[in-house]
Amino acid sequence: LMSGGIHRIWKRRFVAEVRPRPGERILDLAGGTGDIAFRLAQAAPGASVLVCDLTEGMVEVGRARAHDRGLDDAVGFVVADAEALPLPSGAFDACTVAFGLRNVTRIDTALAEARRVLRPGGRFLCLEFSRVTVAALAPVYDAYSFKVLPFLGRTVAKDEEAYRYLAESIRRFPAQPDLANRMKAAKLERVTWRDLSGGIAAIHSGWKI
Repeated sequence: LMSGGIHRIWKRRFVAEVRPRPGERILDLAGGTGDIAFRLAQAAPGASVLVCDLTEGMVEVGRARAHDRGLDDAVGFVVADAEALPLPSGAFDACTVAFGLRNVTRIDTALAEARRVLRPGGRFLCLEFSRVTVAALAPVYDAYSFKVLPFLGRTVAKDEEAYRYLAESIRRFPAQPDLANRMKAAKLERVTWRDLSGGIAAIHSGWKI
């Protein structure tokens, strides 16, 4: 309701950008209930996806959803902090995070951990709300974020504060060039980003070379 369904298009673009292949091992950080992980596993039968999330309740829901979809063997779950992953170095072909990096306390630490668990030649990809790059869109987006979103949160989700936090956390998150620089500081290379919907969201990408 709140995105008008556009978030589904963004997620499809994200999975297409990841380009998962059979046999690959993929780590999905802050993967919660498995939405991105399921898409990755279904796009590449034979790939294995491990969802890492700090919230045990979300992981429990994800496991149940994986079972309902017959994806128990393809998608695993672990309760863990993205800033201190209990996983071996160089274990994954790709590491993804979708709408989760914004909620990490220490972004630079999480980026360094993501790089650590990638194998040489592995890729980190992040889908996140970002900064609008189309000037005419900015005032409309601001009005939507700080007036419409809280209203919908109050009337539909019965949680206005959560949606005020959403809008505020998006504004606090690094802009596209700033996040790219922080990825480079974490020793990711060939860092690029692609704006979606005029910069409302963006896909960032970097490699462990």
